[in-house]
Amino acid sequence: MQFPDLNQLSLAQQVAQMLVVRASSHLGDHQIQYPEFGERDRATLKHWIADLGVGGVIFWGGNAGELTLRIQQLQAWAIYPLLIAADIEEGVGQRFAGGTWFAPPMALNAIAQTDLAKAIEYARQMGAITATEALAVGINWLLAPVVDVNNNPANPVINIRAFGENPEIVSQLATAYIHGAAAYPVLTCAKHFPGHGDTGVDSHWALPIIPHDRARLDAIEFPPFKAAITAGVDSVMSAHLLIPALDGELPATLSPQILTEELRHNLGFEGLISTDALVMGAIADRYGADDAPVMAVAAGSDIILMPVDPEIAIRAVCAAVGSGRISAERIKESVGRIWRSKQQLFQNWDGVTLTQSPVNRQPAELTTLAAPAAMAVAKGMLTDSLIAQGDLPLTPSSGKNIIVLEEILDPTFLSRSTPAITIPAKLGYQLQLINRHSPAIAIDPEDAVILQLFIRTSPFSGGLGITSVAKQLVQQLLANGQLQGLVIYGSPYLMADFAPLLPSGMPCVFCYGQMAAAQSIALERLFGD
Repeated sequence: MQFPDLNQLSLAQQVAQMLVVRASSHLGDHQIQYPEFGERDRATLKHWIADLGVGGVIFWGGNAGELTLRIQQLQAWAIYPLLIAADIEEGVGQRFAGGTWFAPPMALNAIAQTDLAKAIEYARQMGAITATEALAVGINWLLAPVVDVNNNPANPVINIRAFGENPEIVSQLATAYIHGAAAYPVLTCAKHFPGHGDTGVDSHWALPIIPHDRARLDAIEFPPFKAAITAGVDSVMSAHLLIPALDGELPATLSPQILTEELRHNLGFEGLISTDALVMGAIADRYGADDAPVMAVAAGSDIILMPVDPEIAIRAVCAAVGSGRISAERIKESVGRIWRSKQQLFQNWDGVTLTQSPVNRQPAELTTLAAPAAMAVAKGMLTDSLIAQGDLPLTPSSGKNIIVLEEILDPTFLSRSTPAITIPAKLGYQLQLINRHSPAIAIDPEDAVILQLFIRTSPFSGGLGITSVAKQLVQQLLANGQLQGLVIYGSPYLMADFAPLLPSGMPCVFCYGQMAAAQSIALERLFGD
């Protein structure tokens, strides 16, 4: 199968192929949830795909069944087959209900401390299962693995999304993930180049600065990217960071010195270079809807991910070619890489339309989500990375089940039927939900309290903000002699921070995951089977 000769496409059509736009995974316009991040109504989205000919779409949230129908709809609109991307670093189930949801990658780092071979095998299985389930719903570009080295416990954006704090372990686990996914017709993505692990600012809102010198970057930040490239990763995503040691003026996403000289030339990467989302504050608040895409392409990006306005982006890049700021050959180089990547994914495309849906063309075994074998792997990762201390199991008594959340509205892991609520309820505990906006907490001094903290640090989570609320609550309960047991879901840094506060023998369980399976495992460890 061959895609059309690039010369058959107008300049605007070529540039459009470089754009990946955001779309709602829901079928109805009234279900759009994130217009501020580029989700638009059906008519606008169809115009972008069918008329402009954008090259891909990225999804976030929803359920796997509806997503499958949505992808089929969008592929049917497309002039050329679409790249379908999703940030599924923890499996399809992390974003789309119905798929397998794995523990965060840092759980594998915990396992690697005592059994590196097991952690590597888990990473390989995670890559393979994620690829399998992605194909089942129509996703063909996994925006994973994260290969940042998280050596800042206060990192508000990477944190437990990373495979750890050691570049060698991160390299080995990321390589295993890539090898696992490579058995399937999907693209993988190493992110966020040249390394987002040591930041104290979330680039979704502002521009972080990495002050380290070149020697430090060579020793810590670069090795996992080198390993990923050696392993055959298909794409690399840039970071919205300012790194004066490499470029004192431009963020990495907009820097020719970083993307072309470092990544393309020095590291020898020949695959797709993608920006991180251009709607993020680090870029959108500093550069215009027309300037940022032009600067990203001039810097060396092949993919313009989530531009503020796709039509403005296309016009601006075409104008830059017309003025000589960007050469026509430079555009063809990027579209050529995109064409080759799509050829890997759409082997049965007849040159006009997709002859079969992205789902039905897969072997039957790829259409099964959350298969028993996949769920067993996910459970094994959670169990093998669990930390438990104190006098366990805990003998239950009636009292309060206080759950502290980063965000009470729409948590994907908590409902009336999830174990964090149902198990304590069966044991006589009454539920109370708290977040950082909750008023002063009134607790009956006679109540024994089971405290469950759902706190992880990730984009938009507010994890760092809720930590102080949780710490004050723990100290209050300890001072009053009411804390009966503590369960922490999410950040190991939080566990390390809270452990010194706990008296000897205090029952405490930590689990990296927050999903229902994690809750069952943690509470069974707390109370016993």
